[in-house]
Amino acid sequence: VEVAEHVAELLPYYASVHRGAGYASRVCTAVLEHARETVARFVGARPGEDVVVFTRNTTDALNLLARAVPGPVLYLDIEHHANLLAWHGTPHRVVRAADTLDRTLSELRAALDTAPVALLAITGASNVTGEIVPLDTITELAHQAGARVAVDAAQLAPHRTIDLAASGVDYLALSGHKLYAPYGAGALMGRRDWLDRSPAHLAGGGAVRSVAVRTAEPVSHVAGTTDVTWLPAPHRHEGGTPNLIGAAALAQACRVLERIRDATEAHERALLNQLPRGLSALPGVQALTIWPDSTERVAVSSFVVDGYDPGLVAAYLSAEHGIAVRDGRFCAHPLVDRLVGNRPGAVRASLGLSTRACDINRLLTALRALLEHGPRWKYTQVDGRWVPVPDPRDLDPLRLGVAPISPPGCGDRPRPAAVW
Repeated sequence: VEVAEHVAELLPYYASVHRGAGYASRVCTAVLEHARETVARFVGARPGEDVVVFTRNTTDALNLLARAVPGPVLYLDIEHHANLLAWHGTPHRVVRAADTLDRTLSELRAALDTAPVALLAITGASNVTGEIVPLDTITELAHQAGARVAVDAAQLAPHRTIDLAASGVDYLALSGHKLYAPYGAGALMGRRDWLDRSPAHLAGGGAVRSVAVRTAEPVSHVAGTTDVTWLPAPHRHEGGTPNLIGAAALAQACRVLERIRDATEAHERALLNQLPRGLSALPGVQALTIWPDSTERVAVSSFVVDGYDPGLVAAYLSAEHGIAVRDGRFCAHPLVDRLVGNRPGAVRASLGLSTRACDINRLLTALRALLEHGPRWKYTQVDGRWVPVPDPRDLDPLRLGVAPISPPGCGDRPRPAAVW
């Protein structure tokens, strides 16, 4: 709500940044640069050393960094595709995660010692299982080998305090939509030197100090060169009109989360104790984990249900119980394929600021009903997705006259294929 209110307050002043002397333009320029400072503070950036570049999302941020890395990249095979695919245009090596976290750290140490590496890129928290990696230990291993560390913090940043200066992490990427700021912005934060030397991520207006075109004679047979003096980061990589609204929303979300961080972490830990315990008590439900010796995780839990396609489970939970979950392989195909075997994927429940204990009870009750009685509605696959048939819910909320809908409260009784 506070993010939406902040955006609504800003919209009447919306104008181009860095390019106008008008009052609205000056306001928006100040908002953008203040947003940069806010995001830097949120992640504990090193003053004078780190820079914040606004991007579209974590994927965009890591692709930006990939153009700046001056040497080979090392990463684990458990990564989200954002941190698997961004490096494919650069020299890279993949380390298979071992069956325990301790052995995985040993594998990383051995890989770092085997051949020179410029960057170790790793997730902060798995988007599949929520397991948190020990960033302090990993950063120490990388730095001892002369490598820098980049962290995919898309799943970590909403749930845990991050401090670049204290941890020694060199680069960090995150997404606004994971931080309750769904306005299409993300950010890359980290050491300036690589980013100042790399090619511009988006070549265009705002990324340059000067441009000159030199043509040969005669002009009718144009041939020549373009001389460009690029700005340093962050503007070097933010060519074109930036996503001011997204950056402002991201910064406001960071301010709100900073203020309530202690309370949200305590709330989340209580829920995390409830959900895995409840899932383990259901026969036929198996929660996924990468390492049995991992002890820290964020509020994400993926599971499979014996005898049921994960897409059918997700459709059933939505239609009959008003519960929204994800299903599939979560843009982490190598990891999910390893964890689920021959199944087509898994179901993922993500807990957030608005999640309550009664919401988890609703999920557990719905899964128990599925195991004991099966679905109460009919379902079929349409274009590869399971859907209830018939589906009485209105799927066009933009149609004039349709009121906003909301899921049932904790006291409401589940109904088959209800119009939530």
